[in-house]
Amino acid sequence: MRFLGLAVLVAVGLAAQPATVRGRTIVEQSLAAVGGKKFLSMTDRIEHGRLYSFYREQLNGLATAKVYTKYEQPGGTLNIRERQSFGKKEEDYAYLFTDKEGVQVSFRGIRPLPAGQYERYVETTLLNIFYILRYRMDELGMIFEFKETAVFDNNPVEVVDITDGENHTVTVYFHRTTHLPVRQTYHRRDPEKQRKVEEMTVFNKYRDVGGVMWPWSIVRFRDGNKIFEMYSESVTINNAKLDQALFAPPANAKRLKAD
Repeated sequence: MRFLGLAVLVAVGLAAQPATVRGRTIVEQSLAAVGGKKFLSMTDRIEHGRLYSFYREQLNGLATAKVYTKYEQPGGTLNIRERQSFGKKEEDYAYLFTDKEGVQVSFRGIRPLPAGQYERYVETTLLNIFYILRYRMDELGMIFEFKETAVFDNNPVEVVDITDGENHTVTVYFHRTTHLPVRQTYHRRDPEKQRKVEEMTVFNKYRDVGGVMWPWSIVRFRDGNKIFEMYSESVTINNAKLDQALFAPPANAKRLKAD
């Protein structure tokens, strides 16, 4: 009876907290769960595995992929650099994303991404829960508002709305036991279709990588339709011998026109 009474008191105490205080607490617990200081000091990450793309729920493409991520010091519009390489010969086909542009790199040269694709990448990155945990926790205007407890994929979760100073909101579902992010959703405006589009990402199969908990399965949905899956077969962090040239377009490559 004593333990039951204590549990009731704890539940009452949590319920009495303002939604923004409870929301901030849940997100801080998640930061600790993904690695705390080790997560915040991660300099880079390499994910190697299989990438699937889908169109109308049907498999549209399959490739072996290697995703390189480099973490920069805070201060820029976008504080990470990313290279997505496909196939056995990485130099043959890749996408590069920096704080200034996104380009496709192939044996033919360097081609700018189609209109709107880089802007969508930036928006998606800024609203990604792992980017928020790394760079945006103390950003001016950030609000962390607890919404509810719920069940997602048979897991008990706590749901938090994270809203930035420009009124962009991402809803994140945190596992109540592990405190790890398991799902996030946000809505963006499609300028072509003139309507809102729901973007959802599901994180699964977490493993300890050098003291950092990272999802080895990432699945993305758009308006409820699966569009992307990444299943990692290996993940490494803080790679001392990582070639920094991977994150810049080849200096002598030909610049091609956008499609």
